[in-house]
Amino acid sequence: MKLNLYQILLLTLLVIINKTNYSQVIDLNESWNMVAHGLNFPEGPAYDGHSSIFLSNCYGGWIAKYSDGVLDTFISKLDDSLLIQKTNGLSYGKDRYLYVCEYGGGKILRVNNFQQIEVYADGYKGERFNRPNDLVLDTNGNLFFTDPKSYDVNILDGRVFLVDAVTKKVILAEDSLAFPNGINISPIDGKLYVCESAKQKIVRYKITGKNMLIDKEDFVKIPGGDPDGIDFDINGNLYVAHFGGKAVYIFSPEGKLLQKIETPGSKPTNLEFGGDDYKTLYLTEVETNSLYKIRTNYPGKNSLNKK
Repeated sequence: MKLNLYQILLLTLLVIINKTNYSQVIDLNESWNMVAHGLNFPEGPAYDGHSSIFLSNCYGGWIAKYSDGVLDTFISKLDDSLLIQKTNGLSYGKDRYLYVCEYGGGKILRVNNFQQIEVYADGYKGERFNRPNDLVLDTNGNLFFTDPKSYDVNILDGRVFLVDAVTKKVILAEDSLAFPNGINISPIDGKLYVCESAKQKIVRYKITGKNMLIDKEDFVKIPGGDPDGIDFDINGNLYVAHFGGKAVYIFSPEGKLLQKIETPGSKPTNLEFGGDDYKTLYLTEVETNSLYKIRTNYPGKNSLNKK
């Protein structure tokens, strides 16, 4: 059977995609390097697109800034005790603001480069949020975040909210999850992925044109710990910090396990791509209270929207 040029090109593309998604995403000779220690339950690393990684100290009440090999305090509860209490997930926006899950006060904050803090969202229908955990900004600046309550597989009171980028209206997108945790959006299928930690699994949703969540489905289940923070590379491979499981799991867009990378401590919390080429994966880990990095073969999805 003869193939025309279009068919040959299509087959070649499929081979390239298959090779890209299913080859080693982290070389076996790579290892984790500690770049900062002495933290206090580190979480939520966020890369600013230049040289800095921001990270929360959940039990310390301060946000750290790691830049050019130096760890420093970016902002702390001593600077404004009414707003900064206990922070968790972070995300650095194209608008040059650092968006913050402030679970101690049940708020979403944002902070500019001059350390000025403002409340971005503080509740829904007159009630404060439970304890915002993690967040993600879409390409239009809309903000999705998880808001867990009970850690019980049988109590589905965890929520996902959306804050509209234009109107700043808070919309309840999901209200029946067992401790929703890490959250991110795939660069390949545009779906929203959420770690349902109490059920030790990750679910995903289609996002409609009106930013509503539909067609919920299970993506993967990871027993032996909690799927915590998550991130994507540009190929749509999902990286999962497995809290209690001493590992980062890497899954293809189809849910196939590509790699399992052991972590220095048993409680990795979250991860973020950074570096000049976006091929450095940063990891927060709370058993050692440290920030680590490792090189990857593919850049993170944040390289597609450089700040």
